[in-house]
Amino acid sequence: MIQSLYSGATGMEAQQLNLNTIANNLANASTNGFKKNRIEFQDLMYTKTKAAGSDAGSGTLVPTSVEVGNGSRVVSTSKVFTEGQLTQTGQSYDVAINGDGFLQVQKADGTYGYTRDGALQVDNTGRFVTSDGLPINGLQPLPSGTTSVSIAPNGQVTALNAAGSSTTFKIQLTKFTNPAGLSSDGNNIYSETPASGTAETGNPGDPGYGTIVQGSLESSNVNIVEEMVNMIQAQRAYEINSKSVTTSDEMLSKISDLKR
Repeated sequence: MIQSLYSGATGMEAQQLNLNTIANNLANASTNGFKKNRIEFQDLMYTKTKAAGSDAGSGTLVPTSVEVGNGSRVVSTSKVFTEGQLTQTGQSYDVAINGDGFLQVQKADGTYGYTRDGALQVDNTGRFVTSDGLPINGLQPLPSGTTSVSIAPNGQVTALNAAGSSTTFKIQLTKFTNPAGLSSDGNNIYSETPASGTAETGNPGDPGYGTIVQGSLESSNVNIVEEMVNMIQAQRAYEINSKSVTTSDEMLSKISDLKR
């Protein structure tokens, strides 16, 4: 009887984490390049009072077991790296990645981070930076006097000045064997982990790499309707687990009343 209390409690805790994940997805439905989280569950260890295949005497084997589960737990909240919708902005510094790959940025501590958020800015030195001021690694600053910038699908950046002369350089992309293994740092930045594999750098349009779309941004891949359905399911599962805890408590109360 006590075991059902703990099983119900683990189910409630798991569904609370599920709801937290869904809420975070919905909160970032308008975040550029955001990738939704998918929560995954596992059942806990089982209490086994009789094992399947054990000897029942006279050479007879027990065909099934007697085992009682101990609830559930959250085992993973992995990122889903499906591509979000590309939205035109008309801003020359906005870039979207159509396909696989990340922009590499240099974080404040000197290490590298990776982002799908292409809402780029230019700082007072001409460097391409994120909205938080993190420089895009591998991109040289725009020359002084640049009047227009064009970015080709293969990542080639052409900066023109008033005299008509141009400077060209290239954006490179980074990819990982297992992007779901990246660590989320917040601020639309991911960090490499042993699970993600080592960063591999290549040119846009190369095999395995996406292309660059200037004047566009990648939207979040959160499907609001899907997340609302998931929220309802999580709520119902929480209520059912709560009911099992309440029912177990009522049964224990009746047992204690038998002593009177």
